[in-house]
Amino acid sequence: MQEVRIPLSSLARRVCVADTDPAEPLDALQRPLRDLRISVTDRCNFRCAYCMPKEHFGPGFKFLPHAALLSFEEITRLAGVFVRLGVRKLRLTGGEPLLRRELPRLIEQLAGLRSPEGEALDLTLTTNGSLLARQARALKEAGLQRVTVSLDALDDAVFRRMNDVDFPVADVLAGLDAAQSVGLGPIKVNMVVQRGVNDHEVERMAAHFRGTGMVLRFIEFMDVGSHNDWRLDQVLPSRELVQRIGARWPLRPLQASKPGETAERWAYADGGGEIGFISSVTQAFCGDCNRARLSTDGRLYTCLFAHQGLLLRDWLRDGRSSDADIAAQLRGHWRQRQDRYSQLRLQPGVPAAAKVEMHFIGG
Repeated sequence: MQEVRIPLSSLARRVCVADTDPAEPLDALQRPLRDLRISVTDRCNFRCAYCMPKEHFGPGFKFLPHAALLSFEEITRLAGVFVRLGVRKLRLTGGEPLLRRELPRLIEQLAGLRSPEGEALDLTLTTNGSLLARQARALKEAGLQRVTVSLDALDDAVFRRMNDVDFPVADVLAGLDAAQSVGLGPIKVNMVVQRGVNDHEVERMAAHFRGTGMVLRFIEFMDVGSHNDWRLDQVLPSRELVQRIGARWPLRPLQASKPGETAERWAYADGGGEIGFISSVTQAFCGDCNRARLSTDGRLYTCLFAHQGLLLRDWLRDGRSSDADIAAQLRGHWRQRQDRYSQLRLQPGVPAAAKVEMHFIGG
């Protein structure tokens, strides 16, 4: 994994923007910065093949030492800088974020941040749900607003096989119930669909979550990282899923709730709720992508499929860089962003490159 490690003083000479510039930056493709995804740990207790296959992330795999991780105070400081640049949504990810000790303390700090207009931020978290039942109330009381839970099957045997640690689906369902009971909603449930692996569970998942108030979203199997053995023939296009589900429960399209939304939204015509489809492979949405990702050790990645990140941790720990200094450099870095991997992945002549693993920067 490559990293970009540039002294702040060197970057300053390359950025023609004063550190008091109030403008919210646009990247090279005129996309704003609105969404920051923060990985709080690179560890996970699942070994899903599309993310952390056991043959590459087995017992001998070395995770980051604690000293390399950003502290809660460092994360909060950086989040505040990103808010200055236009971020209005913070999503905590991992690995599995609920493995990070004392996570409610970080949530409480982040919940105290405000936009320049004095408004609270959208504060959410993505989890595999394995620890959610016991932590849901503390997360809510700390200020978390809602959760997204990954769930790839309802059939227990299929689910255990996919998480590859023999974890029961009933415990994740209990976590969903706990989150809903304490008001961590609206809850979204993400299902990564792989042809020949769990696609037979699609209608069962739809039937289960209809009418519950939870929003089920189907995600096309993506070539994230370098170890998930991605194959195009395992991608089940969202358009096929819309047809399959719509044949059983008629659907009507919904407008996007906000710019840069990843999911195409549909509603059941009979009032049974909403479902979504995330189609990074067959219907790339790079054109309005407004997301940045902060890794566990403080690297900034401007694309889920990036192969290098800008190391910010040193700026936080050098004792010299002010928030305004860091904001100016991030503003300049964002303005140079040209990422659009999903639009280019299948074009001839596009070179293959090693990509950062998803457990390191979240989904």
